[in-house]
Amino acid sequence: MRIIVSDTCCMIDLRKAALLEGMLRLPYSFIMPAPLFDDEWLSLSAEEKIRLCDLGLEIRDLPGPLVQRAATYFNKHRRLKLNDCFALVLAEEAKGCILLTGDASLRQIANNNEIEARGVLWITDELEKHAVMPPAHLHQALKLLQEDDLVFLPEDELIRRIRRLAKLV
Repeated sequence: MRIIVSDTCCMIDLRKAALLEGMLRLPYSFIMPAPLFDDEWLSLSAEEKIRLCDLGLEIRDLPGPLVQRAATYFNKHRRLKLNDCFALVLAEEAKGCILLTGDASLRQIANNNEIEARGVLWITDELEKHAVMPPAHLHQALKLLQEDDLVFLPEDELIRRIRRLAKLV
């Protein structure tokens, strides 16, 4: 099964749209670096974190050499946060994986390092493709994300999906 390494921003957006649990039912293995899960996802209760792990989200500790490599990336690429670098080095270790991120800088660096990078809209496409969630739910979720001032998705792609799903509802 192909691995998806996720940063926090995509997971937060998917949670806002009630798509997170559906995402974990997709035919992928989902992993997240422990520092992101522990330090950045403060809005989740302990019970919610346990539930996500029960649904298949795997939390990975980073050994010293990976932390050092993340620090090297952080020093080299000042646009990135250290936690972004943790996701990047974990993706490097999981050969052939997909890095799930909404951060344009992280996506560019991943692509430069031959790591496939995807985002929230790709997850919604996968949820539809694998019939994990009905079009009506996906349509409503995308409308919610469109209206949220704290969610930054490519507007043209978002509108195209909303219109296409509206025809299926």
